[in-house]
Amino acid sequence: MSATTVGAERRRGSLMAFAYLVPALVVFAVFIFWPLGKSVLLSVQGTDIIGNPSGFVGFVNYTKLFSDPDFLQVLWVTFAFTVLTVFPSIAIALVIALLLQSRIRAVRFFRTAFALPFAFSVATASVIFGVLYNPASGVLNGLLSYIGVDKVQWLTDPDLAIWSVAAATVWMQLGYNLLVISAGLGALPEDVLEAARLDGASGLRLQRSIVMPLITPQLFFLVVVGTIHALQSFGQIKILTVGGPQGTTTTLVYSIYEQAFANNNSNYGYASAQAMVLLLIVLAITAVQFGVLERKVFYR
Repeated sequence: MSATTVGAERRRGSLMAFAYLVPALVVFAVFIFWPLGKSVLLSVQGTDIIGNPSGFVGFVNYTKLFSDPDFLQVLWVTFAFTVLTVFPSIAIALVIALLLQSRIRAVRFFRTAFALPFAFSVATASVIFGVLYNPASGVLNGLLSYIGVDKVQWLTDPDLAIWSVAAATVWMQLGYNLLVISAGLGALPEDVLEAARLDGASGLRLQRSIVMPLITPQLFFLVVVGTIHALQSFGQIKILTVGGPQGTTTTLVYSIYEQAFANNNSNYGYASAQAMVLLLIVLAITAVQFGVLERKVFYR
């Protein structure tokens, strides 16, 4: 085969590969690259009262952000909410998954029951928790009344609101985390476990020394994905607390919504600057996780 023929075949193959990529590239361009580019442009522009760009302002929006005490509180709330949801949801799912690995009666029923939260949308689950948290007729306060505890303002007490929303979010994430960890446990090599048992490993020692290292890929995946999901949480905050009370549940995503869309604010420049900060936070945290945590991951 001549060099000319080989070159033609390679070009034909490259064109064919590009043709297959075009639909995906169009989707990415429309739904990712164009909005991202638009957000970058808006973040360095001012906006008038109806949201139209009023001109280039440079880094004024960013300067305003980091000199605003309210925005610093938003960053703190976002960080606290992420910590309160990611690690508890993974830890609880891990404990449940390990318990379900034991040979207990009706194990299939319990697996289905614990995985059930995965079937609920954020809106549906938030409405359910709104009913549970209702201070006048909620189930939680009804149960507490039996032991003589006064009514608790789960969603209107500034000291409790973030914990209440975080608890609801942990429940929402529990089903997905349980499914991922259970899949990892189900794929463990039986010969390795049997060898460990023959060497005398059992109980907590077996779980800590053998099982945990073998499921680190699933745990690492859940930490990365759970962190990104927590940083982008919106629905449960909108439905349960509307960012209150006193901004104690206003995360960065909800603050973006307030600046851009709530109460006809249309402050798109300021909101876009916040969106860019969120993007940088997500990228930075993800990079740190891959740079630090991935070293502890055991890939078989």
